[in-house]
Amino acid sequence: MSEAAALLDRIARGERAALQALYQAQSVRLFGVAMAVLRDRDAAADALHDGFVKIARNASQFDPARGVAEAWLGAVIRHAALDIARRRGREIPTDDAALGDTPVEAAQLDTLASVEDTARLRDCLAQLPEKNRQGIVLAFVHGLSHPQVAARLELPLGTVKAWIRRGLLALRECLA
Repeated sequence: MSEAAALLDRIARGERAALQALYQAQSVRLFGVAMAVLRDRDAAADALHDGFVKIARNASQFDPARGVAEAWLGAVIRHAALDIARRRGREIPTDDAALGDTPVEAAQLDTLASVEDTARLRDCLAQLPEKNRQGIVLAFVHGLSHPQVAARLELPLGTVKAWIRRGLLALRECLA
C-alpha cells in the first residue's frame, strides 16, 4: 500500500493529521494538475482547496483494488478544476499559440511527480500506440473532455472513448 493510500485510509477513519500529511506530500503535484487545466494560479489554488475538501469528505470512497491513490487524488483535483472552469464560464485552453494558449508538453510532467514516477509513466506512455497516447494526453494533461478530444482528433466519440479506455487499461497494467 502506498503512502498516499495509507493516508487516505487514515483520513477515512477521521484522522485530521493524515489530511495534513497528505496535503504536504501531494499538494505540489496536485497544484500542477489544476494548473494544467486552468492555467491560472488563483483558480488552481481554489481547485486545490475544493479538491482537498472533497478528498477529506470522500476518502472512504477510494478503493485500492481499482487503482493507485495518486491517480484517484489527481482525478479529484482535475474534476474540481473542471468544475471551476465551468462555473466561471471559461473554456479550457486550446493548443493554438495565436490565442495565447500553450500546450502542456509531456516533458512538463516532471514537475508534477517524482522523477521515478515520471520515468515509469513516460516509459509506459511510450509503449502505448500513438492513438491511445494522444487521447490520454489530451484528456488528462490538457483537461479536454471526451467530446472535445473527439472534435480535436476529428474522430467519432465512441472511437475516442474506446482508445482512451484501452490506453488507460494498458497504463494501469504497465504501472502495476
